[in-house]
Amino acid sequence: MSLKGQAIIVNNVNLNVVIEGKGRPVILLHGFPDSARIWRDQITFLACRGFRVIVPDLRGFGDSDAPEGKKNYTLETIVGDVTALMDRLGINRAPVIGHDWGAIVGWMLAINHPERIERYVAISVGHPVAYRSDFRQKFRSWYAILFQIPFLSEKGVSAMDWFLLRKLTGNHAETNNWISDLSRKGRLTAGLNWYRANFPHLLFGNFPHVKVPVFGIWSSGDIFLSEGQMLKSAAYVDCPWRYEKIDGASHWIPLDVPERLSHLLLEYLGSRPSSPRINH
Repeated sequence: MSLKGQAIIVNNVNLNVVIEGKGRPVILLHGFPDSARIWRDQITFLACRGFRVIVPDLRGFGDSDAPEGKKNYTLETIVGDVTALMDRLGINRAPVIGHDWGAIVGWMLAINHPERIERYVAISVGHPVAYRSDFRQKFRSWYAILFQIPFLSEKGVSAMDWFLLRKLTGNHAETNNWISDLSRKGRLTAGLNWYRANFPHLLFGNFPHVKVPVFGIWSSGDIFLSEGQMLKSAAYVDCPWRYEKIDGASHWIPLDVPERLSHLLLEYLGSRPSSPRINH
């Protein structure tokens, strides 16, 4: 179940894009197994405070197209979708906020297209080099190895009324919406293709430092991502870095603490980047 937006074609893929508000543009990018829906509270909050909030269902998710084949889900391709969407909407430069896979897309945008990114908010997932070099993170990423196996991982994730997905997500309140989305033909494979197309590159690829201001946000209840991989990201950011730890929230920060996150985003988007600030 996604939020109904407008259809915009980029790179021969039809994206469902939610656009609300008028004023300064800000782009929000979701992860797996989400859609633009995960940002519903932040969309309303920011749109009412002078922002033009742009939230696509990324390819393979929500009401956007889900082309077949893992070659269609490389980070290079998905980053190209975002920059093409910015071009279509006449946006030269904007703040970007990303969560989960959307955070990885955001890091790649900041690395490869810093001229397009005013500042970046990485929620849950740190810089790719910090991610792969953190010892604790290696143990938390076991499921990504499982997802590499075609057909068997689809069967495993969806078997027994999606028992594994329910277990992985802690049977989050959003789980039935995720299952409804992923039950559509080809959609679970499309989501898993994000892992299959990119995981080897994330483990062994070359990722330069980021030259835009970055705000990293991590939650203590995240069973998928370690705090270390977020904290270590500071070493790969050559501009002001800020960090905020949110206690008690699960991996799905936008859903679990929507008001807390919305106010943090508003404060950061409205501030001028200056000296690094670290909050615990």
